[in-house]
Order: sequence, then structure tokens, then C-alpha cells
Amino acid sequence: MTLHSPTAPRHPGPESSARPTAGTAVPPVAFPDDSSPPFIRSLGFAAFRLLRPMPEPATEPPLRPLTDRCAAQAVMAEALSVQEGVPPRSWWGRLTGADPLSAESRPWVRGAEGELWVGELLDRLGPEWTVLHSVPVGVGASDIDHVLVGPAGVFTLNTKHHAGQDVWLGEHLLMVAGQRTHHLRHARHEAARAAKRLGAAVGEPVHVTPVIVLVAPKELTVRQRPADVQVLTDQRLLRWLRRRRAVLTADQVARLEAAAARPETWHDAPGPAEDPVTLRERFTALQESVRAARLRRALWRFGGPAAAAVLFFGSEPVRAVLSGL
Repeated sequence: MTLHSPTAPRHPGPESSARPTAGTAVPPVAFPDDSSPPFIRSLGFAAFRLLRPMPEPATEPPLRPLTDRCAAQAVMAEALSVQEGVPPRSWWGRLTGADPLSAESRPWVRGAEGELWVGELLDRLGPEWTVLHSVPVGVGASDIDHVLVGPAGVFTLNTKHHAGQDVWLGEHLLMVAGQRTHHLRHARHEAARAAKRLGAAVGEPVHVTPVIVLVAPKELTVRQRPADVQVLTDQRLLRWLRRRRAVLTADQVARLEAAAARPETWHDAPGPAEDPVTLRERFTALQESVRAARLRRALWRFGGPAAAAVLFFGSEPVRAVLSGL
């Protein structure tokens, strides 16, 4: 390999040949399309980002007070959610009145109907009562069917729809159709949670009475009533509530009502719920389809295919078919 002396002239390359000599004017740097230098463009973009208005942060809609919730709100929503996964009935199933409900959605619909009926009863109470329905509580999806606040105290109502079934009540046990249940334990638990949450909200101990409301049982046999849980049928509920003597002052009632209406009193992370009017309309449509199917089954059983066809298609198409025979 040949080494060149530092003082030896080197062969000028392309770069050295283009290097300007002393006294030669340096031409200005030309940018394509007369645009600004890259660093100036970058500064301009940065300044634009700083000066342009920042978007407003997304805000969640304010939480509605619990007084806006309707009876059975959580149970109706769950029933409709489960029902959405049920395949649609065939045309023959619709004609013969096949039940549109699945085995999974049927208990939810039944439970919602029980809570709706008890909600209608509670609406008949006087203005001295504050009635809350389907109160979300805790950290998950649990709720209390009904919460009552009035001069007679605070009550949590657990609705049980046992229409046409025999119920047996003892001091420590409630059985439905001969089967043991956990109704008493659940009622006590709900009342204890309500007392803890309301007490923390108002800053003083709050006594809450647990109540189990049995909707349309065939018969209620009472061996011995529990000392700490009231068990009533829907027919006796209003009479029992109206006979309670006042135990709270007007100031205490006002403070408890205000605390009970706030979603954050009950739930650690309350969120928005579906509009109760829309929810009730969707559930009513489902109930109507169930009733129509039940009626079609009855017509097939007692009136024959012609009566079912009249109900399904209407009288005019059936009359046209019959006239052409």
C-alpha cells in the first residue's frame, strides 16, 4: 500500500474541485419550490401546535339521582341482555305460539315482573315517603330492589316472585315449594349494607329494617316469624307500612332522603344507566310478545288452527283464503 506525504499534492476529487477559492462569491442555498428551510418549517409547525386551541377533555354526563330510576331497572336490563342471545322463532313457532323466552331469560323476566308490581304498590304511599328502586350497591352489579325512607324509618325491600307456590316460614328458615332458600340471610345482608352506607353518608348510625315481599304466593304458612326480618305478602305490604309509627324527626328524614338519592352513597364507582323510559318500553314489548304467544297456544289448544291463524295473520287474509275454498 502506498502512503502519501502530508506535503505532497493530492489528486483533487469532486468535492475539492468544487470548493470555492478565496475571493469567490458563495451562491445562496436554493430550496426546492422556494420553500422555507426544514428547520423553519419545523418551528412553524411547533408554534402552530402550541397556539391552536386544545380540545376540551371528554366529560361524562352527570349522574342522575336515584329517584329517577324505575322499579326493576337492573333486572329488566339483564333480562333483555340475556334475551338478545336467544335465536328468533321460526314462522311455525310464531304461528303455534312457541315461548319467545329461553330457560335463561325466563327467571329474569319473572323477577322483573315481581319488582314492577311491588313498585306500583309503593307508588301509592303518601308524599312523606321517599321510594328508591333498583339501587346499585357495592362495587359490582348488585342492587337493592327497593329502599324506603320516611318518618317510620328506613327499609330495604327484597321482592320474591313466587306466584302459585307454597311458602313456609320459620324463625330461621324460609322454604318455597319445599325447598330451602337463602332469602332471610340475603335480606339481613342488604339491610346491613344499607345501614353502613347511609350511616357513613349522614355521619351517624342508621337503623335499617329488612323486609321480604312475597308476590302472589299460593299460601304462606307461618310457623314462627323471624325477630329481625319482616316477611309479608304483596297484599299486606301497604297496610303494614302505613301502620308504622314515626321514629325519625323531620330533619333526620330530610338528611337521609338527600343522602339516599345520591348514587355515590351506595356504589363505589357509580356509572350512567339506560334511560328508564326506553328500558321500560323495550321490556313491555317483550312482555307483549310473551302474552301473544301464550294466547296463540291457548287458541291452538281450544280453538284450532283457524283461530290461531286469525290471530297471527289477521281476519282479512284468513277470510280471503276461506272464501276461495
